[in-house]
Parts: sequence; C-alpha cells; structure tokens
Amino acid sequence: MANLHFVVTADGSKTIFNPSVGENYHSKHGALQESKHVFVKSGLHFFLENNNQTEVSVLEVGFGTGLNFLLSAEYCFDKKAALNYTGIEAFPLSSEMIGSTEYGDYVSERLYNSFLQNYKDSLKAEVGINEYCKLQVVNCKLEEFKSKKQFDVLYFDAFAAIHQPEMWTTQALEHCCKYLTPGGVFVTYAITGNLKRSMKSLGFDIEKAPGAPGKREMLRAIKK
Repeated sequence: MANLHFVVTADGSKTIFNPSVGENYHSKHGALQESKHVFVKSGLHFFLENNNQTEVSVLEVGFGTGLNFLLSAEYCFDKKAALNYTGIEAFPLSSEMIGSTEYGDYVSERLYNSFLQNYKDSLKAEVGINEYCKLQVVNCKLEEFKSKKQFDVLYFDAFAAIHQPEMWTTQALEHCCKYLTPGGVFVTYAITGNLKRSMKSLGFDIEKAPGAPGKREMLRAIKK
C-alpha cells in the first residue's frame, strides 16, 4: 500500500492516513482515546464486567495497526484474564510500519516487543504473545473469513461507511456476527439509522453508548 503516512492525532498518539481510502485508521480526535473508549472500555471491559468469565475471545474486523489488540492484551494481562484474539485484515501493514507507530508507549515493553516479534508469524497461524494472550491475524477480506471459533466480543473497526460502504451492509454485518456467541457484545465507533436497523434485523438488542472524543454516541449491541 503506497503513500501511507503517519498523522499525529489530538491526544498525541499516531494514526496512519490511507490515501487510497481517503481516511485515517483512527479518529483524528485521538487514536488512543478512541481505542480505549470504544473497544476496550465499551466492549471488552463491558463484557467481562457483566459475565463471570476468566477468559474471553475477541474478533476484530479491521486489525490495522494493532492498537486495539495491544490495549486489549494489556487490559487482560492486568485482569489475569486469558485472551484469544483474532483480527481480520485484508491489507496487513508491514512490521516496519507497525513498529513506527510508537504504541509501545502505551503498553508494557514486554508485551509490545513480543507483539512485534510475533506479528509476521500471526499472519500465518495463531501465536502466543504472553501467558495470557494468543493472537492470529487472518489476511483476507471480510466476506472470505471463515472460522470454527465463536467469539465473545466483536470489534467492528472498518473504515467509515462513506469510504467503505460494502463493509457496512446487512450482509457483511451478518457474516461477521454469525461468529459471535449469544450474549456476545458488538461494538463500533459509528451509529447510524442504517446500522441500527441492520443490527436489529440480525437479532441484536442495541443501545446508544457515549462516544469517544469527537463523537456524541456510538453503538453497542448484544446478540440475543
């Protein structure tokens, strides 16, 4: 992917601008804040707080820079909860570009170094990152994704519908949501009428949750 370049967001953390899509990988209002609020707090934390489990499985649509994974792995390590994490990424970033994000500033050095060392291998098979965490990044388009696993939490972090409308169709949402367990949590930074109608039609209870900086609301949905 040519001409990708780094952008410093409002909270000082970096994101990447993709000119072929016309959008950043994260919110310009704060990559770190968005990831922590939308995915870790409103998704992972919400699920673990409401379910008596010592392990959790996460599926991420749009693995990107790995920021959501790193923050989730750090959270689970602190909570002593086993994390099985699968990311879907059609266009994986290079190890060099991921290493230039400086996301090591936000997690432990041990976790960050292990992630960088194992990232290439995670594109081929599931790898152990630490004693609490396993990671696999599946290099395929969303519609090509298949898994025998079921997941507790689904991070939907595709580019915005205005830039990537095919990712937000009811059909696309249905495909990834079939891997979510009953009672599983779906979270995304966006909230639109079309998205709410799609999630309702797929058998989810939906709620408007407070959004990350720059967005008033976001969507959280629970699979019935």
